[in-house]
Formats: sequence, structure tokens, C-alpha cells
Amino acid sequence: MGVGVFFHQRAASRGNTHMGRFEPIREAVYVAPQPAVSDGRAAMDIVYIEGLTGQTVIGIDKSELHDPQMVRMSLAIGVPSIRACVTDRIEDTVNYAAVREAIHGLLASHGLQLLEALAERIAQMVIADFGAHWVRVTLAKPAKFDDVEAVGVVIERKRVVDSRGGGPVSLAWIGRGYVPG
Repeated sequence: MGVGVFFHQRAASRGNTHMGRFEPIREAVYVAPQPAVSDGRAAMDIVYIEGLTGQTVIGIDKSELHDPQMVRMSLAIGVPSIRACVTDRIEDTVNYAAVREAIHGLLASHGLQLLEALAERIAQMVIADFGAHWVRVTLAKPAKFDDVEAVGVVIERKRVVDSRGGGPVSLAWIGRGYVPG
């Protein structure tokens, strides 16, 4: 059913025979309560970035210690019931353009040697800075060996929730100039 037909039928059901004013999508779309998955957790909506490439210095071999090499990654970012589905506002979702920009900044400055450590840093950044409740990071070196398409890691991380009943615990302040007194 086309959008115009949907709005026309909805207006007709209210006693109007013409379209009348444009109804914002949040008035026109019913969002059903989110079902829980079998283990009782809320269902996750996933924002994803697939095939992001960038240059970074990473590795343990002499040939990798100074010159940037290409890495390729994909992210699946889980958030409970993205409000933007109803509001159509970028502020109500994970802004993948901002995530992309932050990752490129991290690739330029991380100072790590292992893909595992870089994938962890990416996952923690997405959780702390972009509100993810769950993230899967796939990170690969596509040109490491001549006879292999790619080598890499896949990690999944969840937001840590304070067991005392508080909100999520963020360790984003670590390494940002905090000096205990």
C-alpha cells in the first residue's frame, strides 16, 4: 500500500474524505511494544557500518611498525528500540557518520599493536560515546599475507550495568586526563 493511500484511508477513517493536513509520521505509525527475546532481554535494533576502510599503523612485525596499512572493519551497534523509527530525528539514533569520523580519528592516533586491542578500543568507544548497549566489531588486515584474503578478529561487547541498580557504568574518562586526587 502506498503512503498516500495509507494516509488517505486513515483520514477517511476519521470522517475526512480528503487528505487534509499532512500527518507527521509519529502520529500515523503505531509502534508496538518491543518483544523480549527468549532469555528475557529486550530486543535490540541494530545500526551497522559495513566495510569501513582506513589506514593505520598496527602490527608486531618490523614491516608494520612504521608505515600505515589498510584495515577493514564492520560494526553492528545494538540499541534498544531506536526512537528515530518513529521520530525521524538523527538525535534519536546512533549517528553512523559520527561513529565513522570517530573511528578515523582513532585509527590516526591509537598507538596499539594488536587488532584485538584496537577492536576492543573501538567497541568501548562506541559503547561509551554513542550509547550502544551491545556492539560487534569485525576488524581485518586484508593485505597481511599474499596467500590469504584477510586476517582479523571479531569481538562482541555489552554495556556494563552497575549492579547496585544505578545506570550504565562508563569508563570513558580513563586516559582523558583524569588524575585521582
